Parts: sequence; C-alpha cells; structure tokens
Amino acid sequence: MKLMAWVVAAVLSTGAALAQMQGDSIPTSEKHPVASVQDTETAAQRDARMAWWREARFGMFIHWGLYSIPAGTWDGKQIPGIGEWIMNNGSIPVADYKGFAAKFNPVGFSAHDIVALAKASGMKYIVITAKHHDGFAMFDSKVNDFNIVAATPFKRDPLQELAGEARKQGIKLGFYYSQDQDWTAPGASAILRANHDPVTHHWDKAQDGDFDKYLHEKAIPQIKELLTNYGEFPAVVWFDTPTKNMSPERAAEIVALVNTHPNLIWNNRLGGGYKGDTETPEQFIPAQGYPGRDWEACMTMNDTWGFKSYDLNFKSTETLLRNLIDIASKGGNYLLNIGPDSNGIVPAAEVSRLKEMGKWLKVNGEAIYGTSPTLFGGEAGSFSETEKDKAGKPKFVPSWEWRSTTKADKVYLEIFSWPADGKFHVPPMKRAVTGAYRLSDPTRRALKFTQTDSGVDIQLPREGVNPVATVVVLKAR
Repeated sequence: MKLMAWVVAAVLSTGAALAQMQGDSIPTSEKHPVASVQDTETAAQRDARMAWWREARFGMFIHWGLYSIPAGTWDGKQIPGIGEWIMNNGSIPVADYKGFAAKFNPVGFSAHDIVALAKASGMKYIVITAKHHDGFAMFDSKVNDFNIVAATPFKRDPLQELAGEARKQGIKLGFYYSQDQDWTAPGASAILRANHDPVTHHWDKAQDGDFDKYLHEKAIPQIKELLTNYGEFPAVVWFDTPTKNMSPERAAEIVALVNTHPNLIWNNRLGGGYKGDTETPEQFIPAQGYPGRDWEACMTMNDTWGFKSYDLNFKSTETLLRNLIDIASKGGNYLLNIGPDSNGIVPAAEVSRLKEMGKWLKVNGEAIYGTSPTLFGGEAGSFSETEKDKAGKPKFVPSWEWRSTTKADKVYLEIFSWPADGKFHVPPMKRAVTGAYRLSDPTRRALKFTQTDSGVDIQLPREGVNPVATVVVLKAR
C-alpha cells in the first residue's frame, strides 16, 4: 500500500483540512452545540442502527466527476497528485474549470452495470461522490446550477439511476459530500498551495466571498436535497476534509439536518468536534484497528481516486483481497475505490480485479461478512523494538502468514502461506474446538486436529489450496 505523501503534506502541514491519514487523528469533543444521534442513543440503539454496515465488511467507493475530463493533465502538463484534486493542484481558474461541464457527456455510464459490478465483486454498499471539492454536483440540484443535469449535455441524474438499480439489485447506496471545501463556490474553503493567497487559500478572485453564504445557500440546501430526493437512500453520508471554517456552530447546523434521518450512518470528517459513526483511515490499515469504534479503511486500487489516464500502478488482486481479509480480521470495513473515466466507463483493470475478488468471496465470504475481529492478534505482526515510524513511535512490522475472523460458533483461519508439511499451529484460545474443515471443500471433510493448553494443531490437506488465501474453519464453542 502506497501512502500519497503529497496529500499528507497538503493536509497536515497547513493544519487547514483533516483527512485521517496514517499517523493523523481527527479531533473530536464531547460537548456539541446540537446533540447528534451518537450523543443520545443507547448502546442497543446504536447496535441496531449499525447492524447492516457491520455485516457488510466490503463496499465500493466511486470518485467520478468533471476531473475525469482532464484526467491528470492541464495546459499540456501532467499535474502531480491525485486526479480529483487537479483544479487545486494545478490552480485552474474557476471559469476554465467550469468550462469542462460543456464537454461532459458520459453516455457510457450504466447504473445497472456499476451496481452489478459491485454485486459481482461481493460488495454490499456503494458510496459515490455527490459533490467533491471542485463543487460540481453529480446530481440534479435545484439550488445551484453547476451540476450534471443543468450544466452538461448529459442531462441525467446518475444518483437517481444508481438509487433505482441499488433498490432493484438489493444493495445499499451512500453519498459523499464535500461540505467545507468547494473551489468553485465563492467563500468556500480550499487547501493552500505555494501560489495561493496565504489567507483565503484561493488562487482566483472568483473564489472569494463569504463562507456562511456558501454554507447556507449551497452546502446545507444540497445536503437536504440528497437526504430527501432519493427514497430510502442515502444509507451513508460521507463527509470530507473539514477546515478551520467548519466551527462547532456551523457543523451543528448540518447535524440538525442529518438528525432528521435517525438511521443514517455518517463518518468522522464533518468537523466541529463531532465524532460521527466511523473512523476513516485513508490509504492504510491500522495495526490493531480501532478497538471499540466502527471503522472503514478507504483505499484506491492504483494511486488515484478520480480517473487519471496515466496512473497504471494498480495493486494486484492478491494485495486487494489480503487487504480485505486483514481489515475484517481487525473489525473494520474495506471501502475500495473505482474511478470511472469521462465517458462513465470503469477502467478494465479495476473491473477485472473486482471480479476476481468476487470469485474468492463467493466461496469464502462466510469468513468475511458479519464476522468479528480475531481472537488472537499476534498473527497480524508486531511492533519493532528498534525501528521507529515518522512520529518516533515503534514501527509496526506486518506479517503475512495468516489472519483470523470469528463468529459465535466458528473461528476462521485465512491462511496466506500454506505450510509445506501440512502442519498448522494456532495459538491458545478459550473456545473449545469441536471440528475443522476447509471452507472451499463442499463435502466439509473433517481435518485432524488436537487442542492443548499450547494451542490447536491442524493437519492440512495438500489439495484445494488457493494461492491468495485458503480458509480453514474451526467449529468452536
């Protein structure tokens, strides 16, 4: 997994916006101007609200918008950084960026195909960028005409079409919304670059204005549209990069709105001290998860979120699947991104990898969906006694031999490195093992094992080994 250093530099060095990158944390507080659902619900109510999300374990992130047109290149130059940040990184003037809308006609987009791809991949929910930091709405917004229906020749609402297909195909749908940054709306926030105004962080006078006017005339009304125009969706709202502008009082206005949808799940990136429902580690898997917190690792398949024509640095299917297993073993969800191009087509390299993941999950999904974290923990790796990370803390050194997930009556062993001698040792656990078998074996042929105070020793078969991960089930009570 490759952490994008430019994002860390942009976000952490300025202190202006927060994304939960490795080594970072998003500040929260216990006292809020308006109480959120998380402040008032009981543990039982929270468990009921989060139940489907915890069961899901695997979701699809979709970053798609006008930035798919330049696809990483502006004014004849390849712009460093991720695709959807090209306006900020390249300091593209507002009028020039808005001009992309007249060229945006993604007739290759198929809501049916994207939802079907998510289903075939074993994903249980989708989160799509309804509005990213560029301010362009990928839905039919009546409060601002910089949107895909009013400003492009496409004239269709992809979110409405995705909602219909998600409903039809039985999958949850959520919306990402950039509530603070908006590089085309006067007064909204932006991230500082070397050639930007040091106070406003803007690079074009057209961006100057009043933040509260932006918040009250665009952001909050658009969030209300998203919460009311798509039936039972969104199931999730995914906020992003709060800056110092998102004060507790301003965030409270948004909370008052999301509180009217008490079953909604939303993340920790609203700002204003609100913790939301989920931690959101970006482009990394925390060493030990977030014990006691729901969390979701959002990650790319290559090095970009939005489509970038020359980023071909795709992770292998093996890496993606092992990431999913690692995340599930620590009690988290995996939100894996796709970046459709300007025609609405998902890159073939992303499609093929997702379908391969789906094949593995079709056989082994029982070991992922609805599971609880490992009973062990040491299998994930250990903290070095000598090496330090960038923060000066002991560096976590992962191990990739095996992982484990659990259910009430089963312990799953996801084995990456199949032992040549067929002998596999599991550390001691409090549960009594009553049987063992390979999950991919339709006959459930019993495997020999012995359980002692020193752990469980299993005799593994030589056949039926999956090169990515083979799952052995221990029936345990």
